[in-house]
Amino acid sequence: MNSTTKICTLSPAIAGSKPLFCFATWGLRPRLYAAARFAGSALVAVVFGLSLASATLAQTTKPAPASLEWRPLLGEYVNNDKTVIVLENGGKLYALLKQAQPGPMQPVAENAFYRDRRGKVSHLKLDDVIYTRKPLGPEEGAAQLKVEPVRPVKTLIKEALAAQPPTETGDFLPTDLVELKTLDKTIKLDVRYATSNNLFGTVFYSQPRAFLQRAPAEALVRVNRKLKESGYGLLVHDGYRPWYVTKVFWDATPQDKKVFVADPSKGSRHNRGAAVDLSLYDLKTGRPVEMVSTYDETTDRAHPNYPGGTSLQRWHRDLLRSAMEAEGFTVYEAEWWHFDYKDWQRYRIGNERFENIGGQ
Repeated sequence: MNSTTKICTLSPAIAGSKPLFCFATWGLRPRLYAAARFAGSALVAVVFGLSLASATLAQTTKPAPASLEWRPLLGEYVNNDKTVIVLENGGKLYALLKQAQPGPMQPVAENAFYRDRRGKVSHLKLDDVIYTRKPLGPEEGAAQLKVEPVRPVKTLIKEALAAQPPTETGDFLPTDLVELKTLDKTIKLDVRYATSNNLFGTVFYSQPRAFLQRAPAEALVRVNRKLKESGYGLLVHDGYRPWYVTKVFWDATPQDKKVFVADPSKGSRHNRGAAVDLSLYDLKTGRPVEMVSTYDETTDRAHPNYPGGTSLQRWHRDLLRSAMEAEGFTVYEAEWWHFDYKDWQRYRIGNERFENIGGQ
């Protein structure tokens, strides 16, 4: 059952209270699975027992961009076991404490932040408590967060190519992988795994191509067509992924980040050609839009319900999600960019390399 809590402002005149902007919790429904799945993540305190049908701070109309001067202030700040998220909402700065139940957002003044000798924001003073800025996402000037593999990737690739996918039994649909660009040339590609600009800094695909099974591919074309009405197009990072690549990801990923990769003993939805990683680009500029996190970022910001960032970033994220859900896709609980098609389990695990798939 969905529940609704109104957004409200408490006047300073109320019994010595500080101005508070109540944390909106409309469109919520229980989902204990999310909490169990991410028990090792700090974000479990924010999303425990909750799944948002739309983002907590979602707006129906496109919000204005946040002040550029505020951008370095946004993020997370830590004091012992307490973490504060600083975000922009409606042209104002707020602080939100990560906790089991959604709480109030407290307005934050620009002079509450401290900078180090290099001029970078380093601390936040909130209610006389000093919080230290927590590094999130890629280094400044980089577009991709990197993860140090637990073993050399080249060795893992060699082992994975010699391995075999798990044996499956059942009544599966015929494999019919379609190259997305053949269906809609306005769908842009940024296939990171065909470059070294990815999580592991290694080239995995021999060709920068993207495939899906026919049904999800045609659904994606409809999503792209619908988004054009709002001035956006789809930017695809990955679709069908050969099984051996999933095995490399799993074997290379540190244990505390395995929530972001699929177990090769079960195969992934990407392996079945029924999952897609994607974002949006602006039709006027041709440039990718800003989201709350970068693509393939293994931080709490990657979760589709993460309340931080700016109003515009969250609006972009929610626009993508609503358009995809309207065509039978479901967002993955740990990654705003990953969507599974409704019939993903009806397709077999694939291990065909791109160069062996026709259509180019």
